[in-house]
Parts: sequence; structure tokens; C-alpha cells
Amino acid sequence: MIFMIERTLVFIKPDGVERNLIGEIIRRYENAGLRVVELRMIKPTMERLRLHYPENKEYFISIAKKAEKTGKKIDNRVEYGKEVVNKLRNYVASGKIVLMILEGEDAIKKVREVTGYTDPAKAEKGTIRGDLGNDDLEKATLEGRVCRNLVHASGSLEEAEKEIKLWFGEKYLLSEK
Repeated sequence: MIFMIERTLVFIKPDGVERNLIGEIIRRYENAGLRVVELRMIKPTMERLRLHYPENKEYFISIAKKAEKTGKKIDNRVEYGKEVVNKLRNYVASGKIVLMILEGEDAIKKVREVTGYTDPAKAEKGTIRGDLGNDDLEKATLEGRVCRNLVHASGSLEEAEKEIKLWFGEKYLLSEK
């Protein structure tokens, strides 16, 4: 089996920072064999968050499909997804976040496994969201808000590179070494 050294972006969302879970979340990634390459705490600007969570039709539709799994009836998936992304941007902008670049063998896959499923109520025990999460996607959807799920983790190599460049600059990309 061939393992690839990768870098990925993770940020601890305002709920994780407010609940004082920064050290515990980082410890879980480090215990999984990942190394923190860079770390900073910031209050993100809406301008930066619009770049991080862009206007993307496929992304909007994927968000709507997750909500439909909770039983929500959605007439226009694109409009629904756009509304959720705006709420997500506002939520992430509401407080400080901890941004980090993690590096290791198959880092993207490993981070996603350690982080757990998007919905903390359905995330496996032993994952960050499964053990530390205290929200529920269905409840959040019914209440018309985003699910507070502690962590954002890049979903692919392309996404990781884009997000690392956005938040930290090109010098942190492995391809630029």
C-alpha cells in the first residue's frame, strides 16, 4: 500500500473555541499521527469566508440533500443551499476560530475519519464530533440554523490546497516546497 504525505486544512469553529475544546481536538489529530505545521487563532472576516464558502451550485445542492435526509421538504435546492451557506458564514464569523494545517500520511482521509460525520448526533463514537459534539442536524434544520459541529475539515486534496492557500498562503503548499 502506498501512503502519500499530504497537508490539509482544519479549523475549529466558534462552538469548539467557546467550549474550550481546542487542546482536546488538536490532541486527537496528533494521536492519529498527524503533525501541526501551522496554527493560528483569528476572528475571520466575511470577505475571507465568502472565498472559503463560495457561491457554488453543486455545493448548495449537496447541502440541501443533507437537509432532505432529515425529512425537510425543499422546493429549490440551490436557494436552500445558498441560504444555509450564508448562515454558515455568519456563524463562523460570529467568534474566533483556530486554523491549522495538519500534515501526515493520507492526512485528508485520516482527518475526516478522526473528525467524524457532519451530524454530531450520527457521528461514530471515538470521533471528535461523535464524542464532543452536542448538536443535531435535524434539530438545527428544524430551527433554521446551521449545525454546530465543532470542526471544518477539507474534503479533498484540491479543496485542501485551495483552503491552505486562502488562509495561510502558497508557502505552505507541499507542491511549493
